[in-house]
Amino acid sequence: MSLQSHLSDLTGKAFADIGLSSDYGKVVPAQRPELAQFQCNGAMVAAKKIGKPPREIALAVADHLAQAPEVATADIAGPGFINIRLTDETLVEWANMSANDDHLGYDIASEPMIVVVDYGGPNVAKAMHVGHLRATIIGDSLARLFSFAGHEVIRDPHFGDWGFQMGLLIASIEDADPGLPYFDKETTQYPAESPVTLEDLQRIYPEASARARDDEAFADRARHATVRLQQGDGGYRALWRHMKSVSEASQRDDFAALGVNFDLWYGESDVHERIAPMVSSLRESGIAEESDGALVVRVEQPDDNREWPPLILQSSAGGFLYSTTDLATVEMRVKDLGANLVLYVVDRRQADHFTQVFRAARRGNIAPDSVGLEHIEFGTMNGPDGKPFKTREGGVVRLGDVIKMVQGAALDRLNEAHLAEEYPEQEREAIAATVGVAALKFGDLINNRSSDYVLDLERFSSFEGKTGPYLQYAAVRINSILRKAAEQDLSPGAIIGPSVDVERDLVLELLNLPEVIDRSIDLRAPNHLAEYAHTLAGRFNRFYDVCHILSESDPRQQASWLRLSTWTLAALERLLDMLGIEIPDRM
Repeated sequence: MSLQSHLSDLTGKAFADIGLSSDYGKVVPAQRPELAQFQCNGAMVAAKKIGKPPREIALAVADHLAQAPEVATADIAGPGFINIRLTDETLVEWANMSANDDHLGYDIASEPMIVVVDYGGPNVAKAMHVGHLRATIIGDSLARLFSFAGHEVIRDPHFGDWGFQMGLLIASIEDADPGLPYFDKETTQYPAESPVTLEDLQRIYPEASARARDDEAFADRARHATVRLQQGDGGYRALWRHMKSVSEASQRDDFAALGVNFDLWYGESDVHERIAPMVSSLRESGIAEESDGALVVRVEQPDDNREWPPLILQSSAGGFLYSTTDLATVEMRVKDLGANLVLYVVDRRQADHFTQVFRAARRGNIAPDSVGLEHIEFGTMNGPDGKPFKTREGGVVRLGDVIKMVQGAALDRLNEAHLAEEYPEQEREAIAATVGVAALKFGDLINNRSSDYVLDLERFSSFEGKTGPYLQYAAVRINSILRKAAEQDLSPGAIIGPSVDVERDLVLELLNLPEVIDRSIDLRAPNHLAEYAHTLAGRFNRFYDVCHILSESDPRQQASWLRLSTWTLAALERLLDMLGIEIPDRM
């Protein structure tokens, strides 16, 4: 149990003692720290229910609270705010418990879930671009959050490898080189080497996509190629495997550069064998029906305030759409993986698509109501002009190029700050790479995920302000203090009563960690972690400016401050890990 939970229980009991619901006792950090450490606003809520003045209720609750040994003062402010200050003895007790706990005072889930996080979502035939960045960064942070909280997390990028884009590529490659064995219906043996590179595919796909818009005959051939691929044409499958392989190799490199790993590397194709029986079952149950030659599931509901088009399971040409594979993927995740919760970290432009898929999954009993299906939508990363980030020529920026840009900016900032100057060149470059990725990730995650933001390399890579490098440097600084202490044979001891306000403030901030984690999980919002990490680092810096740890003459006080430092470092390490940020050993 966290300190805030304990205080909420204590205040709830005080409400119960005067005949009101204990639910009114929720305690939060005080909005005005100069007046109190914690506050409860429940008296004002209760007043509306029972028709009594809120101050009268607050005074009665405060009288009961003041009798608790943990409480130093319980005062009333304004219309009925209950302000609470704890005794230093209470803070010390909770500080030592949390500082010595592997989870820093956070209670691991008593009923862990199986949580599938679907993020990244690159398509075959394309190098990853800047549009994949937010899904990858936010999804990875959410996966780490749920894992820390004690849930079993399954990470899956869900590659786009089975839809119309594959038919476009096959038809285009056949037009360019019809003599390839993949198009010979008599051939059953195919080359081991791919006939196309990733660069070829990146050139071919936009050309084929543009051609299909103007050339209906070509578009029709591409649709039929998609159907033949899905139905098992040997040559098409062999060519498809080559295209998938060259794409995935590049994508794995980009994910690795971001420090992102997956438990599964599934794509749309991995559920292909489930589609026919699923569609047949939906048809037999009457959930799926014919409409203009296509097979659809209607998803409108009585309380809708807009029209919802049906989800198309099978086109009039006989092909399956990505909505079909998404529905089959829900089935796989529920039946095979045992998912209790599935988070789809995909930009907000796909909101309608996921509403259709989730409604069809419920209506077809593919996912029962007990399984959570959530679209974790997010805004766009924009350039200085406020528009989606593009190259100077207006093209899509490759993800690998963005990573190189931030790492270059990080190296510039290291040089400006005269950091790591005496280190070997290889180590300096490794530090710059780590700092660059931290700049990119924190620059994204500090924002509410539903908001757009501007990619500002100079600001993101700064060692000052709300940035990833600032937090990395704060952690490295604490590590350096602890390393110097160890060299002097100094060891952390028990935390003792705070001697100055900045020390007390740091303890109180560290004790807020469990609520920050819960809030981040409940809202699916890593920005709360990012904000808290920045606040915590600032608290420690102010503490260190006043409390000179290594020169302190009182051994007991020094040991206490060292323990406070190790606790802070452990919290920052946990927080940055949940944000997907690595801490260099030194700078």
